[in-house]
Amino acid sequence: MKVEVICIGDELLIGQTINTNASWIGSELAKLGVKVDFCTVIKDTKLDIVNAVDLALSRVDAVIITGGLGPTKDDITKYTLAEYFNTELEINEEVLARVTEYFTKRGRDMLDVNIQQAAMPKGCTVLRNDRGTASGMWFDVNGKVVISLPGVPHEMKHILTEHGFPLLIEKFGAKALFQRTLQFQGIGESYIADRIEDLEHDMMNNNISFAYLPSAGAVRMRLSGALNERSQSLIAGYFKELYLRFPVYVFGEEEDTLSEVVGKLLIEKKLNLGTVESCTGGAIASEIVSVPGSSQYFQGSIVSYANEIKTDFVGVNKTDLKRDGAVSESVVKQMALNGKRHLGVDYCISTSGIAGLEVGLIKNL
Repeated sequence: MKVEVICIGDELLIGQTINTNASWIGSELAKLGVKVDFCTVIKDTKLDIVNAVDLALSRVDAVIITGGLGPTKDDITKYTLAEYFNTELEINEEVLARVTEYFTKRGRDMLDVNIQQAAMPKGCTVLRNDRGTASGMWFDVNGKVVISLPGVPHEMKHILTEHGFPLLIEKFGAKALFQRTLQFQGIGESYIADRIEDLEHDMMNNNISFAYLPSAGAVRMRLSGALNERSQSLIAGYFKELYLRFPVYVFGEEEDTLSEVVGKLLIEKKLNLGTVESCTGGAIASEIVSVPGSSQYFQGSIVSYANEIKTDFVGVNKTDLKRDGAVSESVVKQMALNGKRHLGVDYCISTSGIAGLEVGLIKNL
């Protein structure tokens, strides 16, 4: 099965909204063993929608469209698709009942534009939306499928997960994949690849695919295989070897974050943490406290952006600061050591820098 994703919305094209829908759809289809062949982002106009659907149907089996199904006049996807498939809209009583219930539960009046959200193209299969008022639509014409979904992420995800994906699998078939992801920090993908060249060859010989997914400060390595015991056993063996080869750099799996993993370790060891930040301006502290339960181990932060704060409040030696500069190992070490004492913590992370960071991590031995 070949798939194209079409995302509709001017806000996507001008960068006002990040296109998370496309990445989520691609990721979820990959778990089903389906690869997205094309992804298109277009304006919310009739001509652009028609041209995009025409092109997509000429090269793929299934088209997934997100966006343009709201109640306002600028949401024209449903009307355009009804015309495209040579049908007309009619009020779907089941959808109308759900829309009415949605407004009644919230104690809100239902306007005519809301009622019109129950108008669905004749001949389409309605994909139930239990998270909002805009239903999804499934068009099956000449063996090809067009799915139209609201652009609101949690609604789109719900409809696809509950209805869209099962129908696609039923129609086209798909071989689900078994996947595991390993998280690395402090090492680049090229260095990882250089150290596991032999493993990569072994994976390819055993039909296990691998992908490096780098991001700021971390690299994810995903291994994939058929959903069977053999692949699961092979991937488990490769993971064991990767842990052995990178004991310092592997920090977690799947969707683990460094801040979550560090927090769990601190709780287990009954230790606490603080930060003294210059160039990061409290960003590290913000990342730490984004984890639920961080109050169990995070004591606080000193943001010492100005040199006067470093000397007068943190206690950095003025002579060292003048001689070595704020972005120096000697200053960062003093920030960490003095911050550790002021905050009364077991660990203190200090940062200073201009374009990059110099980090000191001091523990009471």
